[in-house]
Amino acid sequence: MIDFDFIQIPANLVWPLAIAIAWVAGEMAARWTGLPRISVYGLIGFALASDQAGFLSNTENSPVALLANVAFGLILFEFGYRINLRWLRANPWIGVTGLFEALCTFGAVYAVAYFYGTTTFVALLLASLAMSTSPAVIMRVINEQQSSGQVTERILHLSAMNCVLSIFAFKVVVGFWIFETSGNVFKAVSGSLIELAVSAGLGALFGILIPAIMRRLVNLAQEGTIAFAIAVMVLVAVTHSLDLSPVLAALTFGLVARHRRVTLSQAQRNFGALGGVLTVLLFVFAGTTLDLHRMQAGAGLALLLIAARFSTKTLGVAVFSRISGISWRKGVLTGVAMAPISIFVILLLEQSRHLGIALIDELVALAAITLFMEVLCPVITQCALIWARETPTENRA
Repeated sequence: MIDFDFIQIPANLVWPLAIAIAWVAGEMAARWTGLPRISVYGLIGFALASDQAGFLSNTENSPVALLANVAFGLILFEFGYRINLRWLRANPWIGVTGLFEALCTFGAVYAVAYFYGTTTFVALLLASLAMSTSPAVIMRVINEQQSSGQVTERILHLSAMNCVLSIFAFKVVVGFWIFETSGNVFKAVSGSLIELAVSAGLGALFGILIPAIMRRLVNLAQEGTIAFAIAVMVLVAVTHSLDLSPVLAALTFGLVARHRRVTLSQAQRNFGALGGVLTVLLFVFAGTTLDLHRMQAGAGLALLLIAARFSTKTLGVAVFSRISGISWRKGVLTGVAMAPISIFVILLLEQSRHLGIALIDELVALAAITLFMEVLCPVITQCALIWARETPTENRA
């Protein structure tokens, strides 16, 4: 039993009630203010898990954590499915843009963190994580706004590149740390590069086999969503149990499935009601991982890192805007829209616990960054899409 304001609530009702509260709050905020629903979900999770409320307890290694990873996997699958490699080949400057802004972000965040007084290891970890852009936030805001156009597509493709580069850099940094502390070369390599290769290979295998099986067993137009959702759940469970990267596996699965010429209709986007419920759970779960004391301890550095990351991503994308085929204004808006980072970082750090490294406890600045990004960045992305005139309302205008 959990004591919440002197009301005894059975433990098995806590999470359903939390999800219901977050959903109602999100709908009210969207209707009355027009804000993205996900901005509210994370805030509700943080509030219900705070020391004052004590409604949601620690959820590490619980079924809820696995469900959160499944929810993230579904989003990543759809995210990967939206990536068009042919477009990147036709316009290689988009790839150059993604690599340039990610490296600039890495360098800027590392310099700020190092000169602020953190250790080299922590500065490298912060820099590698700051390269990423949260696909969960990006995908949810795009689906809610029903946006389409050059800025929307560039956000998707650049964010996918950010995620892959961030995972690679993060695993390399962790691998070096393992080698320095243990002296075991195999453990260091297997914890980074081998893990990434196996994760991507498993996702590619699913991307080849699942569409082939589906063509023989199901009606893709009617039952494709269910089949892909089940496949993603199995893939996340397998990678989670093998201590691999569910993030990279699900992203690769979606990417390969798209290029196996399997078509998802507009009605199947976001995996319908199932995806909606799991999305609420995912963002509430992310809010519960935050700790007010860590946020206060890392607030000063967090503000500097946010400024460094935001400016380098915006300028890094904008500098190649003309040569890559869009206006300077849309280039700036693309960089601005890539502000979200939170969910990706939280789950990547949670997945690193099997290595025996409590990174969330060391990177106190991330706690403050995460809550700020959780609440404000969906609004920033939403505004950027509206200002780019890629939402239905703006298109009609």
